[in-house]
Parts: sequence; structure tokens; C-alpha cells
Amino acid sequence: QVQLVESGGGLVQPGGSLTLTCVASGSILPINTIGWYRQAPGKQRELVAAITNAGTPKYADFVQGRFTISREDTAVKTVTLQMNSLKPEDTAVYYCNLAKFLRDVGPTWGKGTLVTVSS
Repeated sequence: QVQLVESGGGLVQPGGSLTLTCVASGSILPINTIGWYRQAPGKQRELVAAITNAGTPKYADFVQGRFTISREDTAVKTVTLQMNSLKPEDTAVYYCNLAKFLRDVGPTWGKGTLVTVSS
């Protein structure tokens, strides 16, 4: 069984920064991709960034160089999303997802962490 636990959300002013962390544990295949998705009120869930076990990243167009995804694989897999220059439209619940390839969305999700960008 796989468990994804997100942390790091909170309230930040526009232009500020936050670091989100996803810890993935359990029976995870060697080939895997861990991604960050977000869902704002009234909107569909969308990809923010993802990273493969080989360290290959993928970013949504709206990130525009503001976010950086990284991962460290030890006994667990820790994926970090460093978010800079945050905008009010980045306000959403951010979820962690486990998939196989960068093109995939897997069935396993974390419970999410709320990011609020407001003055």
C-alpha cells in the first residue's frame, strides 16, 4: 500500500514563497513519477509539476519559472515544490499524486495542503 502525505501549505502574501513537501512511502515501483496538482474552488484539478524517479521534471505553462520541483529517494521518496513569486491565482489545495510515467495520472492521491495567497 502506498501513502502520500503533503505538508507546507499556509497563508502567504503576493510575491512571497512557500515550500511544499510530499512524502511517499509504501510499495512504490522503481519506475515512478510523483507530481503536484492543485484544485482551486470551482475549478478542475490541474498539474503543477511532476518529477520522475530519474529526476526528469515537467512543469505546467503557468509556472513560468516560478516553481522548482525536486526529489530525494531514500527509504521514502520526498518531493519538494519550491514556489516563489506567488500570485493570488495560485490559491488552491495542492495534492500529491503517484503515477508511472510523466504523461500519467495515477490513482493514488494525498489529502492535500491548502495554499492561500492573499494580502
